[in-house]
Amino acid sequence: MKVAIASDHGGNHIREEIKNLMAEMNIQFEDFGCSGCESVDYPDYALPLAEKVARGDFDKGILICGTGIGMSIAANKVKGIRCALVHDVYSAKLTRQHNDSNVLAMGERVVGPGLAREIAAAWLASEFEEGGRHSNRLRKIKEYEDRSI
Repeated sequence: MKVAIASDHGGNHIREEIKNLMAEMNIQFEDFGCSGCESVDYPDYALPLAEKVARGDFDKGILICGTGIGMSIAANKVKGIRCALVHDVYSAKLTRQHNDSNVLAMGERVVGPGLAREIAAAWLASEFEEGGRHSNRLRKIKEYEDRSI
């Protein structure tokens, strides 16, 4: 598995925690910033990361900002991205198992470093339960995405 990770200034601390977690889990990852605590614009990080995941350069992506909301909105503008904003472990598992999310968004001001690690670990370890109603629902979303403007 190859994971892209990025944050804006509001997510730097949790980004470092998640990088440490992925190293411990022997997951290959690449960090796309940001490089400091100076204010930056979250779309400048969310959109390029989402494009890399959509192209297949990375299997998954993780985005962190203050609340996770801006990052998730931006990432979901990229065709083929299913970015889930998650602030609990149960949702992290289910968004992989039922929705096949390929990008995880979290908010540093919403979750602390310990919970962020638990969320990311659950999300990274969970697999999509292909078949049945879940695949059918994702197919409908993809069909709409393919024909929409």
